[in-house]
Amino acid sequence: MQKNRISPEEERALWIRHKNGNKEAREALILLYRPLVFWIAKKFHVAPGLYPDIVQEGMMALINGVDRFKPERGYRFTTYGYYRIKGQMLNFLQRKEAKAPLPMEDVDEELRAPVSPESIDAALDLWSALESLPDRECRILSELIMEGRKAKDVAKDEDLDVSHVYRLRRKALAWLKNWLVVRDATPQR
Repeated sequence: MQKNRISPEEERALWIRHKNGNKEAREALILLYRPLVFWIAKKFHVAPGLYPDIVQEGMMALINGVDRFKPERGYRFTTYGYYRIKGQMLNFLQRKEAKAPLPMEDVDEELRAPVSPESIDAALDLWSALESLPDRECRILSELIMEGRKAKDVAKDEDLDVSHVYRLRRKALAWLKNWLVVRDATPQR
């Protein structure tokens, strides 16, 4: 990825002007980092019909990233922007590939299935495992899975990016899977 060449001092001045409400500085920053979007999009190797869509998602992430970036923290925008853009593109692709809901007759069949003691034990094990997670992961996983909330709503409530909510969910699910496997491997008394 090759960025338009400006000096670090010029870039720093753009960020200061942007944070003071200068619309031209904001536009200049977006144009400065626009090649990052195309560079990341090319890494995905998607079907030609999806390419414009992931570029659009990346541009929205870039614009949002420029608006939310805090240069005073001392981080480089390329690092911050890379993860925001890539995360939003990944989220888009996951939404596009999401499986269709079960047909109605399959859902009815599942609802009529008898409740077994094993399924109750499994639910209690899962609840116990959830309680052993760190608070934030437990809360996020409970809201996403148990309450059926949407990731974007959880992200808004937690003041996180949607991609971060998905990462926390993956981390928590991996931890739970490991916890349940280890627990099943221990002999019962």
